[in-house]
Amino acid sequence: MSSGSRVSVQTFEFGRTHVVRPRGNHQATIVWLHGLGDKGSSWSQLLETLPLPNIKWICPTAPIRPVAIFGGFPSTAWFDVGDLSDDAPDDLEGLDASAAHVANLLSTEPNCIKLGVGGFSMGAASALYSATCSIRSQYGNGNVYPVNLSAIVGLSGWLPCSRNLKNRMEGAYEASGRAASLPVLLCHGLGDDVVAYKHGEKSAQILSSAGFQNLTFRTYDRLGHYTIPQEMDEVCNFLTTTLSLDG
Repeated sequence: MSSGSRVSVQTFEFGRTHVVRPRGNHQATIVWLHGLGDKGSSWSQLLETLPLPNIKWICPTAPIRPVAIFGGFPSTAWFDVGDLSDDAPDDLEGLDASAAHVANLLSTEPNCIKLGVGGFSMGAASALYSATCSIRSQYGNGNVYPVNLSAIVGLSGWLPCSRNLKNRMEGAYEASGRAASLPVLLCHGLGDDVVAYKHGEKSAQILSSAGFQNLTFRTYDRLGHYTIPQEMDEVCNFLTTTLSLDG
């Protein structure tokens, strides 16, 4: 028996990363995060069909880990989640690990390239968490967040750690300025039976009240928990305008 104690820090092994190279002049790089149980290749195949030739897409795959909402059964997940109620605990360690993975993927891009994060469902939640880290310049654990983001897209998702976001923003003048200028597009379907529309709507309201003034929230009447061409057209228009892309 050895004396003393050891602090255990969980490590996460991320899966394969799929990259869609720009077909035109490289002006922006966006990390796109898949939903719970999915993988990066699913979205890379869709993203390469979009009329956005100046964007490089990076589509990582989340670690395989036990997920509470699945009764502890392992699945690809950016963080652990049980339910989306207001009093549900947030997996800060998992969120920080995923946000750090995204930042690492973006950190090697040239200085002239604009950077963004987007995602679907749990991927959208991780993208929004990365947005809060970016504007506060630090992760939830206090470590420095190294990347400046120029655009955030969240489809059919929600905002993690929403209970204390406004409190963390108060008194941080620089963070408030960055939040006010960061373009955010959120889209959600009224027919979503996986991540209910109310969660997307409330997330948009919380972000707005916390100082995210450049936020657009789009509602789709009969849309369930999937994407449709109309929604992706909105994403294309948003990114083209926000990132001042050619064409």
